[in-house]
Amino acid sequence: MRPAAARPAVVSTSPGTVRTVLGDVRPEDLGVCDAHDHLFFGSPRLPGQELRDASAARAELAAFRAQGGTGVVQWTPYGLGRRAADLPLLSRDTGVHVVAATGLHQAAHYSPESLAELRGKLAALFVSELTAGIGTSGVRAGLIKVAGGFHALDAHARWTMTAAAEAHHATGAPIAVHLELGTGALDVLDLLCGELGVPAHRVVLGHLNRSPDFVVHREAAEAGAYLAFDGPSRANHATDWRMPDAVRALADAGFGHRLLLGGDTTTAAARSVNGGPGMPYLLRRIRPRLELALGQDLVERVLTENPGRAFAVEWR
Repeated sequence: MRPAAARPAVVSTSPGTVRTVLGDVRPEDLGVCDAHDHLFFGSPRLPGQELRDASAARAELAAFRAQGGTGVVQWTPYGLGRRAADLPLLSRDTGVHVVAATGLHQAAHYSPESLAELRGKLAALFVSELTAGIGTSGVRAGLIKVAGGFHALDAHARWTMTAAAEAHHATGAPIAVHLELGTGALDVLDLLCGELGVPAHRVVLGHLNRSPDFVVHREAAEAGAYLAFDGPSRANHATDWRMPDAVRALADAGFGHRLLLGGDTTTAAARSVNGGPGMPYLLRRIRPRLELALGQDLVERVLTENPGRAFAVEWR
């Protein structure tokens, strides 16, 4: 285990506001929130499975709304088909709050030429998209999404996380981290919080359900980070059948206030409107299963209060 001094202690934060595509809202206004998902997403790593259809995105949001969902945090970062200009209309049409992201994914999702163009100006890009808007859309991002590697942080991850930390210090924005197969959580915290000075409560660690290491989960929670259990229904990952045990262990240790839940729909085939589980699965199947393990009251707080705190910022 790493020594406690390697990462700063938990710092309390005032509520602030959540930056949605329709403007800043109070954290309690998010309601029942899918804390990690995608309405639009495209990557060379998933050819032919891009999320590009606005009508399908609208239908998916409506299906989520029909299950009682009222907030979605889209983690799609720069260069992967965010379609930011389409998000406000989708939010208005469905009555679902939508939070957009800036940030950068793993290098494999981009061409070398596109990455070379960002050298020396990545942090400035993040700040601009958080404060002025994404491109010409006028839609402001509400979080910074970056990514680690499998059990390690390569030079690309260190570059993007350093830029994310700089943008956080300039704006206050939370940083959401894709953990490859759920690994590397403590290395991410050592870098972001220990070296780069980001308060741990401003960091959201994604995909922890994919690596059900209860010791690592406990250490990350003790550091003060938010722990996202996202991407259920994927049989090739240790997801649904281990998630109740993992979240119960954290809740029993007093970290129920650090838990987040999300769907992480990344391909067209996974959408409920195309016959997959999609966004509604989180509320239709995962919520009742977790209620058996944690009780209805705690699951309600995990879906409502926790996302509001995790993504609310006193914006600078």
